[in-house]
Amino acid sequence: MPLFGNWNFPTSIRFGAGRIRELADACKEVGLRRPLLVTDPGLARLSMVSSATLSLRKAGIEVAVFSDVKPNPVLANVEAGVRVLRAGKHDGVIAWGGGSGIDTGKAVAFMAGQTRPLWDFEDVGDWYTRANPAGICPSIAVPTTAGTGSETGRAVVITDPATKTKKIIFHPKMMPQLVIADPELTIGLPARLTAGTGMDAFCHCLEAYCAPGYHPYAEGIAVEGMRLVKENLARAVRDGRDIEARGHMLAASQMGSTAFQKGLGAIHALSHPVGAVLDTHHGLTNAVVMPYVIQFNRAAIEDKIVRLARWLNLRTPTFEGFQQWTLDLRREAGIPHTLAELGVKAEHLEKFSEMAAVDPTAGGNPVKAGVPEMRRMYEAAVAGRL
Repeated sequence: MPLFGNWNFPTSIRFGAGRIRELADACKEVGLRRPLLVTDPGLARLSMVSSATLSLRKAGIEVAVFSDVKPNPVLANVEAGVRVLRAGKHDGVIAWGGGSGIDTGKAVAFMAGQTRPLWDFEDVGDWYTRANPAGICPSIAVPTTAGTGSETGRAVVITDPATKTKKIIFHPKMMPQLVIADPELTIGLPARLTAGTGMDAFCHCLEAYCAPGYHPYAEGIAVEGMRLVKENLARAVRDGRDIEARGHMLAASQMGSTAFQKGLGAIHALSHPVGAVLDTHHGLTNAVVMPYVIQFNRAAIEDKIVRLARWLNLRTPTFEGFQQWTLDLRREAGIPHTLAELGVKAEHLEKFSEMAAVDPTAGGNPVKAGVPEMRRMYEAAVAGRL
């Protein structure tokens, strides 16, 4: 069965190798005549971007590129992108890249016609209703990593340098109108980034699956996403040109972000402060803290984890068997075992615990976790104690 298809869940997705050649057609379908392509500086220098912009111009589409984007995007990146979009009279955005490029691109499209500051739309209560829907530009997303799944999400994560916190900005219309998911664009991604982004996809699925509440659609998607990661992440890390493994991981990434509308939890709550302060890779940080959070949540999730272990056809379908399998998967992918290896020190833990306890994702954890509980998990993750 070829890895190729047109899907409409949760948005319109053109999936398959070589489909980036349909970018001009996709722009016309969405109504973009003068798009701003938003990406990161590294990708902006690659032939994939120059080839795409050349093909767009040949098709009569006047495209410009904006690439002032940090690996953990900050407010200034979004504001600069909005200025460029307005000055160039661009009618929408092509959000191109991993989580940083796509999140920034979506935020630029969202803010294009807003008069209030970005932080007024933080994912708190009904703050999203403050936005003017008519001021949101259309967007197309082109993922080049299999991790965040931001291309199928209705939110972005932007760092506030003033407070050194990651903030989630949400609006239903922030989801791109169309996604081109071409696994060829992920070929050649370094093994370390393949591992970190792939584990991010797994963490999204796992936290969505474990989050409390009734959402069988999200749980079903999450389970299949985890199966795809189980069978393909190590392959993609070993051989960067394994197009089949790359394709399955790209699908798993999108499934993770689709599933986590059910909720996230302490994995992300612990990871966000570390990334905001120490500028660590988000997916890698999630992967490091994951087993310590699984252990903390055991009393609330053991039955579900045993069921998941059976669905994944693990050799030992128990809680301990699942935990050992995740540790083995991390080891095979080259993920560090402790937060200390990412630069987290004892003096960070008080502040990080306070930040994690109020992170928007903390409320979805299966076991209530305030400052003392977050501190306990941080201490375990720094020491490598399970």
